[in-house]
Amino acid sequence: MTPPEPSPGALPPILAPAGDPARSAQLRGILLLLLAIFLFTLMDATGKHLSTLYHPVQVVWVRFVTNLAIVAVIFAPRLRHALATRRPAVQFFRGVTQFGSGLLFFSALQFIGLAEATAIMDLNPVLITLGAAVFLGESIGIRRILGILAAFCGAMLIIRPGAGVFHPAALLALTAAFTYAAGAILTRVARSDSAATSILWSALVGTVLSSLAVPFVWQPIAAGDLWAFLLLGGLGTAAQALLIRAFSLAEAAAIAPFGYTGLLWAGLWGWLFWGTLPDLWTLIGALIIVAAGLYVWMREARAMNRAAGTGPQ
Repeated sequence: MTPPEPSPGALPPILAPAGDPARSAQLRGILLLLLAIFLFTLMDATGKHLSTLYHPVQVVWVRFVTNLAIVAVIFAPRLRHALATRRPAVQFFRGVTQFGSGLLFFSALQFIGLAEATAIMDLNPVLITLGAAVFLGESIGIRRILGILAAFCGAMLIIRPGAGVFHPAALLALTAAFTYAAGAILTRVARSDSAATSILWSALVGTVLSSLAVPFVWQPIAAGDLWAFLLLGGLGTAAQALLIRAFSLAEAAAIAPFGYTGLLWAGLWGWLFWGTLPDLWTLIGALIIVAAGLYVWMREARAMNRAAGTGPQ
């Protein structure tokens, strides 16, 4: 599953001079992001395995409970201060969207391949661009609109509504991409809060919501599956920590495109663990989504650099 949207920052020139501390930090940020994406896709593969055995609500509950337990220990000395927020309603609905996107994604994985679901979720960068324009009043030009439309065409190639290969569960992954993007927009709205505050609120809200639902679907966890549940929570927490560290070292514009490496890992796990490979139309659709996302990212980077006076006028 695609990782949480970090708080946005200014977009810097793409490369600093060799030996510059900023460039060194950027390279370390890229490496940490690549590792985070690797762990996130392993978490998704673990979640797909568990979702075939247990209800997705139970899987998501374990994910959030484990995450909350770990971050509560980390922030224990300043837990009350970290939970304090200027935007409680925004933080609550952020948590709702993250809970929703996780539940929808793991529900989709019961029926469709990991690579297909991951490719559909990779719509989120262009959805965030569109949402920021509609709800936050950020500017969007015709070229970025065309990039967004192209990404949707790529998603339709993967989903193929009306075709014999269409599975309704693909719509769950598509909806998850929208809820994820909504959470990212709310992250921008709550940017006055610290990263610790946003992390704790997301874990807390997700735990509460899943705890309310899990008694209705609970089934005893087999001893042979405990390792998978523990791995799910551990991978998710470690990946999130690496992601936060990556975006603290380097600006989002410089490293965000490397998030698309998740498609490669998702395809690999699908082949190794389930013996499935994405078909030709899925590959074409995924390439279109990635190309459109990179194009939109480049347009935004150029616009921000011009505004900062660091790019071509």
